Amino acid sequence: MGTYKYSAEFRADAVALARSSGRPVSRIAAELGGNHETLRQWIKTAGKAERPEAVSESAKDAEIAALRKQVRELEMERDILRRAAKYFAGETNW
Repeated sequence: MGTYKYSAEFRADAVALARSSGRPVSRIAAELGGNHETLRQWIKTAGKAERPEAVSESAKDAEIAALRKQVRELEMERDILRRAAKYFAGETNW
């Protein structure tokens, strides 16, 4: 399945087949002539697409990570300014 581009219809059919049959993903992928890991990834992606809250969760996670980074930067700036104020006030022991 590698670098070849499969149609969305083929992917959807492959995912539906994997979900509906009780057979292992590796066997289904072999029957379709592709890699089992690619089929697993398609199944995982389809599962996430079916859950709209997963998209909002990932957006929230990204926002939280960006805010945490901003907090670290602001704390670092604050510490630098405190040290500079102490230095210029004559308090050299930090």
